[in-house]
Amino acid sequence: MKYIDEFRDGDLARQIGARIAAEAHPGRSYSFMEFCGGHTHAISRYGVLELLPPNVRMIHGPGCPVCVLPIGRIDLAIRLALERGAIVCTYGDTMRVPASDSLSLIKAKARGGDIRMVYSAADAMALARTNPQREVVFFAIGFETTTPPTALAIRDAAREGLANFSVLCCHVLTPSAITHILESPEVRQLGTVPIDGFIGPAHVSIVIGSAPYDHFAEEYRKPVVIAGFEPLDVMQAILMLVRQVNEGRAHVENEFTRAVTPEGNLKAQALVSEVFELRPSFEWRGLGEVPYSALKIREAFATFDAERRFDLNYTPVADNKACECGAILRGVKKPTDCKIFGTVCTPENPVGSCMVSSEGACAAHYTYGRFRDIPIVPVTATAAAIEEATP
Repeated sequence: MKYIDEFRDGDLARQIGARIAAEAHPGRSYSFMEFCGGHTHAISRYGVLELLPPNVRMIHGPGCPVCVLPIGRIDLAIRLALERGAIVCTYGDTMRVPASDSLSLIKAKARGGDIRMVYSAADAMALARTNPQREVVFFAIGFETTTPPTALAIRDAAREGLANFSVLCCHVLTPSAITHILESPEVRQLGTVPIDGFIGPAHVSIVIGSAPYDHFAEEYRKPVVIAGFEPLDVMQAILMLVRQVNEGRAHVENEFTRAVTPEGNLKAQALVSEVFELRPSFEWRGLGEVPYSALKIREAFATFDAERRFDLNYTPVADNKACECGAILRGVKKPTDCKIFGTVCTPENPVGSCMVSSEGACAAHYTYGRFRDIPIVPVTATAAAIEEATP
């Protein structure tokens, strides 16, 4: 297939891997964080790690939208369905994220909540039109990639006067999270790892461009290479990062030139600015409260803000004590460091958010690396883990 197979060529991947091994200095280690879950999935799926030398380490970042969604936000959506009788619409992965009281959106649906999987905010609007007597709430999550379609739906609903449609907005911002990882005292207290550079998100950068990452290169002296999601994209980005580190450079480089420009999609940015504004703070799972890292609906569109319409109050909820997703999202631990990984916690029965989406570090590692990496766990230890993971 044109523009796909070219970026999955095994021979070329091995050649790039050999070049990385040749240029990586044996006396030093390299730690690069791929922020986006799409890269995490590609690295696991295509065996990228097997092509890297031992001193080049990839750290899985918090770049999976459902992985960083805090439990308290899911609880709000569940309450809208079970207690307020709203039709709650959201993306498929969000349906399975564990919430409070052993619930998830899909389990709340089994209890009678009218919760529906949709492919877009436009699908939720269509439901509002065909159910004029019901409140329809779109539970909007995601990074800058999915924010413009939500903004468009809100603007269209305002123009149409679609009075029974609203949005529970949980859109978050990539650069703010990277800054938080690099300098937050809270993250340092929880634990983090030295990072030599970042692989920048692909789809996010199509919207925001490459310019927002200049800050990390200039102020923090961390190189950033924006890369596509195909395996050769990732391999080439790693080689570019190794070269920057070796040369003592810290620049933003764009490997994904076929889709990303410095300025990004200006029309999409203008639409988002028209409908949304910054929240002073927002909780990320694994990172805690991150200043100015999320969006809320502007006063001009307050009618379509579910938090205001239903007078919702957010309450933080702690993660399951047996789950290591927080540490995994910060790169402190690997999926196999979690004692319930692959035993109690699997994609079919996720205990933590990292096991839900295919882009989550745990789900990707389980799907593509489980036979090699999962340690043999004694039956007694598994039983103890089950007991600890049960609320």
